[in-house]
Amino acid sequence: MVMEVTETTERWCVVTGGRGFAARHLVEMLLRYEIFHVRIADLAPAINLEPHEETGALGEAIRSGRAHYVSADLRNQAQVVKAFEGAEVVFHMAAPDSSINNYQLHYSVNVQGTRNVIDACVEVGVKRLIYTSSPSVVFDGVHGVLNANETMPYPPKHNDSYSATKAEGEALVLKANGRNGLLTCCIRPSSIFGPGDKLMVPSLVAAARAGKSKFIIGDGSNLYDFTYVENVVHAHVCAERALASGGEICAKAAGQAYFITNTEPVKFWEFMSQLLEGLGYERPSIKIPTIIMMPIAHLVELIYKLLGPYGMKVPTLTPSRVRLLSCTRTCDSSKAKDLLSYAPVVPLQEGIRRTIDSFSHLSAQNQHKREAGDTLLRKAKKQSLIALLILITIYYNFVATTGSSVITALSKVLLVASIFLFFHGILPEKMKLFGSKKSV
Repeated sequence: MVMEVTETTERWCVVTGGRGFAARHLVEMLLRYEIFHVRIADLAPAINLEPHEETGALGEAIRSGRAHYVSADLRNQAQVVKAFEGAEVVFHMAAPDSSINNYQLHYSVNVQGTRNVIDACVEVGVKRLIYTSSPSVVFDGVHGVLNANETMPYPPKHNDSYSATKAEGEALVLKANGRNGLLTCCIRPSSIFGPGDKLMVPSLVAAARAGKSKFIIGDGSNLYDFTYVENVVHAHVCAERALASGGEICAKAAGQAYFITNTEPVKFWEFMSQLLEGLGYERPSIKIPTIIMMPIAHLVELIYKLLGPYGMKVPTLTPSRVRLLSCTRTCDSSKAKDLLSYAPVVPLQEGIRRTIDSFSHLSAQNQHKREAGDTLLRKAKKQSLIALLILITIYYNFVATTGSSVITALSKVLLVASIFLFFHGILPEKMKLFGSKKSV
């Protein structure tokens, strides 16, 4: 889509949840296109730029005034109104972590927070609202979804609290279309991946390092749509431009939901295998039937409910996660192509390559280097301690001329210990009495 800007007046947009994974990429894209000044809204009291952001487009935009940060909790109506004042467009991307199955949390943000967003848009005169939804709004967690389109209804029961509340929020946004001149639409990006991801790839690598990535849940044949993050944010811009175009294009695009994918369905476990292999880890190969995994997942979830309040970490193995990993979920992006002029700008394999490159610091090779470095450091510290002990022994036995009987006795002990440690240090590993480790 060609971006043309003829107005020279200062125009503002707001990105809620603007420090999230996909939202950061959207902010960068909006700054590159120079259509809007960008107001980044998020929970933190102040923005904390990473080094590459400080020297990149975002840091420059903040210094020049083309972007600024505002702290806002979507559950606080007054804060939302203040954040939206003077804005022409709102990209509503804020949402809690989908892996946390806490209904109260998700409802407060995805439903009540979205209601506050809509009301604030109406109150301050925002013209366009683009809501980041999810394909999970049509997924019941039991039946696979193959090539779903937007005519598919919400299920009677969703897979988890995140999906259920996302569906409620989406319905509110679609219903608000036309309210006080506000134009709305909803984007349903499927399984976002790419540089800056703090969930999928780090979790995958952590599992690989713990020896848990060898397993395939189910028979491994389930298809999935993974969407490179740049394509996701490109779809948001396409949606905004369609709503801003006026006329027939706008009339058809507004008040609609759109599935967004890379249009290249792939086997779920093949995608994961490519990421793992690209980072130097073993690809999964041991298949475990879901009928075995599900009771275990229910047990883990029960234990978390009991021990979560006492500090137990959120488990990765839950019933909803097992369903996601073993079911087919693919979607048809034809509607987005027809009404928003959306088409992926980065092919799937190129997206995978960029993602692997961006996580090179998590590769198996770097992990081995760090482990070797840690071993050398521990050895150096140990040798330094022995050297210090030897120096102290030499001093008390051969330099100091006076001392109490206790010090004299201690010096003899230190001398014997130093001699033992010296000879122990030069022994082959398998002959040492302590401190050696079997190679893994």
